[in-house]
Amino acid sequence: MDKLNLCVVFGGMSTEHDISRISVTSILNKLNKEKYNIIVMGITKQGEWKLYTGDYDKIQNGDWEKDTANIKHAIISPDTADKGIFVFEDDKATKINVDVVFPVLHGAYGEDGTLQGLLELAGIKYVGMGVLSSAVSLDKVYTNMICDYVNVPQAKWTYVTKAELDDMASSVEKIETKLGYPCFVKPSNAGSSIGINKAHNRQELIDALKYAAQFDRKIVVEENIDGKEVECAILGNYNDVKASEIGRIIPKVEFYDFEAKYEDDSTELMIPADVTDIERKTIQENAIKIFKALDGTGLSRADFFVRHSDGAVLFNEINTLPGFTSISMYPKLWEVSGIEYSALLDELIGLAQQRVK
Repeated sequence: MDKLNLCVVFGGMSTEHDISRISVTSILNKLNKEKYNIIVMGITKQGEWKLYTGDYDKIQNGDWEKDTANIKHAIISPDTADKGIFVFEDDKATKINVDVVFPVLHGAYGEDGTLQGLLELAGIKYVGMGVLSSAVSLDKVYTNMICDYVNVPQAKWTYVTKAELDDMASSVEKIETKLGYPCFVKPSNAGSSIGINKAHNRQELIDALKYAAQFDRKIVVEENIDGKEVECAILGNYNDVKASEIGRIIPKVEFYDFEAKYEDDSTELMIPADVTDIERKTIQENAIKIFKALDGTGLSRADFFVRHSDGAVLFNEINTLPGFTSISMYPKLWEVSGIEYSALLDELIGLAQQRVK
């Protein structure tokens, strides 16, 4: 059987560039080399596309960009007749055919529908959500609107725009009236807890709004939920979707921020989570419901709270390309659910080949 030409894309211009490098290093080392001809494409923080043929271990710390002997300028052609990438050297261009693209990019310009749009133009199959579902899922405002529409319970929320912060007093009054303190302030389009702060009073709220506005023009503010932070992994296409075992995040800091996720050991992961059978079923059912409402394909990780006071399951957010690092919840959840890392990658690539518009 012929090998599949698999193009793995990493890096990108988002604030999560460094996390992408860690995720892709894990993925590249776990891919079955007997099944795939692996083509590695790196995108620098400046947006330059490069074919990389060097040592995978140089990717994680960024040294791949210094490995000039193994780097060539390359692009994915948007022409459906090409279905591949062009590699440029001197004044020559060489085409490499691509069967499937695995985008291992987190956040903006990789998880928000932009790269997916390029791949749709190119007529190349790809792992993960489509254009619309990627764009809507990364935007917390629109995700929350859809969850309200399909009656998935979630924390009380509101949002303000960067322009509205010119009248800070009105913005603060709106938030205080609807939510009170403490509350969480988040950029609408950012992942991995980038730009998020917890506000306990008016001054902290003002500071948090100004900070979040550096990352996006829409800012989501949510009520504080006193509860367990739990996560559920989703795998499948359209109506054929399954949910994993439930995992719990136990941060040793006040909330599960970027550093707690990736840069220190201040978080404990509990798999399976200490939830009741009813709570587990509700989490899994709502995770699948949200995924289908977003026209999901491939994979996602849905995050919830289980409120301490009454056991209510409340949606928090969905991540369409969750971390794939060695400590990431998504692959760990599926491992506990019976799918080991390499087999999970195979299944995701298979789902990509089955995607239809």
